[in-house]
Amino acid sequence: MVTRKRSSIAQEKISQYPRVALVLQGGGALGAYQAGVYEGLHEVGVNPNWVAGISIGALNCAIIAGNKPEDRVAKLKEFWETICHPPSPAAGMMTSMMDMMNSAAGMFTQSTRDFTETWFGTMAAGQAILAGQQGFFVPRPMAPGMGNPAQISYYDTSPLIATLERLCDFDRINDSDMRVSLGATNVRNGNFVYFDNTEITLTPHHFLASGSLPPGFPATEIEGEFYWDGGCVSNTPLEYVIAGQHRKDTLVFQIDLWSAKGKLPETIGDVMTRMKDIQYSSRTRNITTAIKEMQGLRDLLNETIQKVSPAVRAKDPFFKELTAKLEGVRYNCIHLIYQNKQTEGSYKDVEFSHETKQYHWSEGLSDMRLTFDHPDCLNLPPKGQTFTQFDVHRESWAHAAKSV
Repeated sequence: MVTRKRSSIAQEKISQYPRVALVLQGGGALGAYQAGVYEGLHEVGVNPNWVAGISIGALNCAIIAGNKPEDRVAKLKEFWETICHPPSPAAGMMTSMMDMMNSAAGMFTQSTRDFTETWFGTMAAGQAILAGQQGFFVPRPMAPGMGNPAQISYYDTSPLIATLERLCDFDRINDSDMRVSLGATNVRNGNFVYFDNTEITLTPHHFLASGSLPPGFPATEIEGEFYWDGGCVSNTPLEYVIAGQHRKDTLVFQIDLWSAKGKLPETIGDVMTRMKDIQYSSRTRNITTAIKEMQGLRDLLNETIQKVSPAVRAKDPFFKELTAKLEGVRYNCIHLIYQNKQTEGSYKDVEFSHETKQYHWSEGLSDMRLTFDHPDCLNLPPKGQTFTQFDVHRESWAHAAKSV
């Protein structure tokens, strides 16, 4: 559990940043991991003032931004308990069987337990595919349909609108001090766009659009344009948060659901799993690398300018303009990545069982607590650096804090 001292230290360090951003990647059922991470932030009293999300990350943003800070964890739990409710009596029977197996875990070998978990996960994913998920999506009669882009899909996502309206205060989303940004893809021109509450009034349909992943989910129509899931183009809003206007010193909690690292495939199921992991995680890694390089060039150019004599700089307005564009803004990216469970397969993003949701949530909470065990990772980047990052699973703090 989080101690009062740890909470005090974290709040003191985080108070140095005028902007604290929570960046949530897409990943379907894996999004419960992000909810667990948020509970870990809540434990130490961290309240982000900017949330940016894509797909399931956008839906978690809706719950966070649409509720008072003291209610957010409870509402996240209600949301995930709603969409992970067993969709059929058969799924309920599977849940009861799994509970019995867990109670008798000591009677079975590890290989037997792994086989049982894999079987259960496959069956739960199959149930979601066949029957949909309560409060989220249901199979569309006569699917996939034709003609209207908003009706060409295998599932109807209208139940999600009612869920968001029940759990979120959209006046709060649009009127509070928390900035909200949602990534989506324009179907007509293929452009990646952001719906931002500093520019437009967000509705449930904007959040739905960010998660309209084809061909399962239909395009969402907004003001005559149709939008698909932002993950069709990029699965992380990190670049938008860092490259935007009105730059400020920023602490970013980047929560990813797909791990780029993994073992070589041994079966066709392994191939499908690795394909998804690489497809959705590599964009995050590429963007992070590009941002590091960009910030490194800013640092180098700023250092070069400082070698020009003050007298020369004072005479030429070019230097003043260039210095203003470079800005000494610092970014610290705390990167948390869900680590795959051995028994998960390529279906993991559609495995909405209550048990797996609990596992993902607890992993997110555990990873956030583990990160706060390294309080130095929250420090502002030292003088001369504009970008640092820390990932508790991949590198030590000493390595993460090195200059770009």
